Parts: sequence; C-alpha cells; structure tokens
Amino acid sequence: MHTARALPAASVLNLRDLGGIALGPGRQVRAGVVLRSGQLHGLDAAHDATLASLGIRTVVDLRTADERGSAPDRLPEGARLFVADVLGDDPGVAPARLRALLGDPAEAERLLGGGRAQELFAQTYRQMVLSPRAAAAYRAFLETAADDAARPVLFHCTAGKDRTGWAAAVLLLVLGASRDTVRTEFLAVNPVVRVAFRPYVQGYLDAGGDPEIASAIVEVRPRYLDTALDAMDERWGGLDGYLRNGLRVPDAALRRLREELVVAAPGFGPAFRVPGSADVHPN
Repeated sequence: MHTARALPAASVLNLRDLGGIALGPGRQVRAGVVLRSGQLHGLDAAHDATLASLGIRTVVDLRTADERGSAPDRLPEGARLFVADVLGDDPGVAPARLRALLGDPAEAERLLGGGRAQELFAQTYRQMVLSPRAAAAYRAFLETAADDAARPVLFHCTAGKDRTGWAAAVLLLVLGASRDTVRTEFLAVNPVVRVAFRPYVQGYLDAGGDPEIASAIVEVRPRYLDTALDAMDERWGGLDGYLRNGLRVPDAALRRLREELVVAAPGFGPAFRVPGSADVHPN
C-alpha cells in the first residue's frame, strides 16, 4: 500500500510528501502541495536543495509555545509561518516532552513506568481529538491546506509523528482515504524516527532507562491512532460529525480540499468525478 514519499532533506527530519497516496480506484493525493515533517529549527535553507525546490509558501507549526521558544523554526525562503498550537498550555507528558523524558530516566520512570507509557501517550491522542484547543488548531490547518494561495503547505510538530500524524490522518480521511491507508501512512514514519532518536535513546538506556518506555515515546503505535479514531467515532459519530461539529470546518473549505488536492492516478483518464465535486484534472 502506497505511503507518502520520503524526501531526502539534509536538515529537516521526517520530510514526506503526501502526494501519490491512494484514495480509492483511480484517485490519489496531488503531489507537491501538502507535506509533513519534524521541526524546522535546524533548517539550512541556503544549502538544502530539497527544501528550496519545494516552493513552500506556508509552514504550519503545531507545537506549543515552549517548543517554539526553545527551537524556533527557520523558514524556507518566501514562506510564512502559521502557528496552530494543538496542545496549548496543557501538553501533559507527551509528545511535547519527548527529548526531555529521554534525558531523564528517573522522571520518565516516575511518569511512565509500570506499563503506563503507552496508556498515557494514547490518552494524549484522545485529547488531540476532543479538546477545543486542538480542534481550533486542526481546523486552522485544514483551512490553510484548502487555500490555494497558501500552498504548498508544510505542517509539522517536533518529530513529525504524533500531532503531525493526526493532522495527516484527518486530511487523508477528508480526501477519501480508507482507514487502512491512513494507518499505513501513520506507522510509516517509525523507521526514520527510530534512526533520528537513536542517540537519545541509547543515552537513556545507558543511564538505566526502561526500553519499553523509550519505545512507547519514540515510536507511533497502532493503538495511538486507534484511540484517536475511537474518540472521533464515540464523540462525533465518525468523520463527518467530527468535521462538522468538532472541528467546524466550513463546507467550502472541505469542498476545495476534495476538488483541488485529489487527482487521477496514473493510467486513468484525464478527468474524473469525485462524488459531490466538480471535474478534477491531474497536474
């Protein structure tokens, strides 16, 4: 099953183009318009040819104020910054404190020991679906992605896996991807994230840290996404209710996303119909 195309950026973690992800028979995500990554604090815009070639117009930063203050984004040339803080003033133990926890095995054990790590991370995903602050952030992200003048859009958190992972999941669902496709893309970031955080994890383990805690906080797991999807289904009755009553995304924005970010897959005709939309032509 196709996942986002990993881009070999020299100074940005986990850069992926959602273009090409299958949305059903004959349909896929338009390439080069919505991209995901980790934070841009280390971006070397002058020497990173991959980033320069993308023509990014808008960077959507999903991080907290503390994260932005300690590691502010360096923007690609010509891009504007849009802050859509998902966790706000109540980030809990995850995912905003990932590196801090890996640097303090005793604190990690206090907060996450005894099998609590996966449970607490899963509850953060539930918070990302149910909290008003998160709803405002994800609505702003979708509205930005729907704005042709704002694209190409690059959205990110710190590692590009949790808050960014749910943002990508919601966008793909809006565009018509199956939950199996969404799950495959959600989990596909794990190999890159494991490599990126290997030095921090090794230091944590060398200091006596619990390997299960390290795994639960560095990786994304199927349970995390399932917890978010279950919360969406239980509270809002599924995607439509979540978009309408949870995020309150305007119908016009959803229509633009479905008309402008969906193209014909290779081998299909030059124009096709997305249910409820105008003709869509591939780029």
